[in-house]
Amino acid sequence: MSKKKISRVVKLQFKAGEASPASVGKDLGPLGLNIMEFCRQYNAATQGQRGFVVPVVITVFEDRSFELATKMPTTASLIRRTLGLSGGSQRPGHQSAGTITRAQLREVARTKMPDLNTTDLDQAEKVVAGTARSMGLTVRD
Repeated sequence: MSKKKISRVVKLQFKAGEASPASVGKDLGPLGLNIMEFCRQYNAATQGQRGFVVPVVITVFEDRSFELATKMPTTASLIRRTLGLSGGSQRPGHQSAGTITRAQLREVARTKMPDLNTTDLDQAEKVVAGTARSMGLTVRD
């Protein structure tokens, strides 16, 4: 059996369980993929993560078939869920959107650990703290 030849690898982010042809058409239409089939597979794979933004890596083959691999929810959406926020600050660095504790940072870092480029929890916590600061949050001990 011969392996399929990869045409392209695409990384996108959509709300979990809410992919529709209208939201993904502009990104996947030019690739010639079956958009309804993508939506069906993505929504099934992310059904349990509703409310989060979940990145997906789509491997497109020359025969226009595809495989998708979902990642962990984005760090920003994990932080928003942990703190109960609807979004970050409109002016990060000037206006604070709230505060996050080290314990909350560690909880988000534990969840996000498989997708980060570190295996050390302290370093993962620093990565998450950087995302929190860029959202306009104050990190508190």
